Amino acid sequence: METLIIIGALALLVLIILRMAVRIVPEYRRLVVFRLGRSMGAWGPGLVLLIPFVDRGVSVDLRESFFDVPPQTCITADNASVSIDFLVYDKVVDPVRSVLEVENFTGAARGLAITTLRAVVGAMLLDDVLSKRDEINNILHEKLDEVTDRWGVRVTAVEIREVVPPRQIEEAMTRQMAAERTRRATVTEAEGQREATVQVAEGEKRATVLRAEGQREATILQAQADREAARLRAEGAAMALAEIYRVAQGVDSKTLTLQYLDALRALGATPATKFVIPTEFLGLARQLVNHAHEAVAQPDGEG
Repeated sequence: METLIIIGALALLVLIILRMAVRIVPEYRRLVVFRLGRSMGAWGPGLVLLIPFVDRGVSVDLRESFFDVPPQTCITADNASVSIDFLVYDKVVDPVRSVLEVENFTGAARGLAITTLRAVVGAMLLDDVLSKRDEINNILHEKLDEVTDRWGVRVTAVEIREVVPPRQIEEAMTRQMAAERTRRATVTEAEGQREATVQVAEGEKRATVLRAEGQREATILQAQADREAARLRAEGAAMALAEIYRVAQGVDSKTLTLQYLDALRALGATPATKFVIPTEFLGLARQLVNHAHEAVAQPDGEG
């Protein structure tokens, strides 16, 4: 029975020794080994063998981590108090220095971030604090990284989550925002009315131009039609004159005499008592009378 107890105790001791001697280090970790209190450097990843009761290993996580800085009340350059909280992202770049140079990196970095934030905000006006978050983030990042570099830790980013001004300032900002929205709405409405007026004026101008072009086209067409009608009338008159001339060429003196007689008979049928007779007509009448006398005289001579 005692033998079994001894064997069991030896087995347990062997397991403890193996547990102390054999360490498996993941890829995202390093094991800073101290041998009799002296740093042997960072070992890993993979299988690491330690001397039991001689070597001591401190595991260091190489992944990026963050810590939260609780809301801090800061006084700006124009004596306004604001509450600011932010996040700090960091990553171990030198496992040995992160163990040897600082005892509690998170606590030390948080205290450093708070004092740096108050110094930065204290040198800025309230309006700048509210509107220049990126600038504050960059300043905090640079100042923290300068200090933490000697600890083997790199600050990768600083992000302000919220800036809370005093209540009176919030109310004033709300009124200012409402006034700004009203101004923008008024400007937008005025620009819309101006655009509408311009569009209406453009439409009226185009309509006037189209009407003028239509009237010009109508005038041109009317002028062309009048010219064509005048040409046709002139051609008709010329053709009528040509026809009259052609007929007149075939008219002899007797035909003209008969026409004059018809005209004289028509004059005699009118109720007028006075007539204006051309001298040419009188000459033609004498010729008719002479011809009549000659016709009467010829039968007497023959008998």
